[in-house]
Amino acid sequence: MKLDRIDRRILDLVQANGRISNLELADAVGLSPTPCARRVKRLEESGLIRGTVTLLDQGRLGLKLTAWIGISMDRHTPDRFDAFEAEVSSYPEVLECSVVTGQAADYLLKVVVPDMQHYERFLLGRLTRIPGVTGVHSSFELRRVMHRTALPLDYISEDH
Repeated sequence: MKLDRIDRRILDLVQANGRISNLELADAVGLSPTPCARRVKRLEESGLIRGTVTLLDQGRLGLKLTAWIGISMDRHTPDRFDAFEAEVSSYPEVLECSVVTGQAADYLLKVVVPDMQHYERFLLGRLTRIPGVTGVHSSFELRRVMHRTALPLDYISEDH
């Protein structure tokens, strides 16, 4: 799919404000509403726009503890990894799960819970009970310096 300057601007604006109206979006990118809506629909149908979310305030909801957890597995087999990934995907506390390299871990998880007591229950009652988990290394976020959800679009070329 080819992305021109207007497509990239649309993507930039909807990343910053998923609730922007089509009229506001069209005005910001210099299009009339109908062609703007068609472009957004095309970006959605292509899979570049996967959805729209509302960002909540983690601290105000009482979810004060963020843990980054390195997980080591006993075997590096597709069935072992598939089973682990299916299990952690079912845990609402796990916001992110990535297979990583360059560390002593196979996975890196971002987990959010109310406090250390809940973390201990999550770790000992669920995470370490997943078959194949042989090591867990936890680091805790002391203070979030910055958090971004928008992807950097400056790297996107016209022929993408």
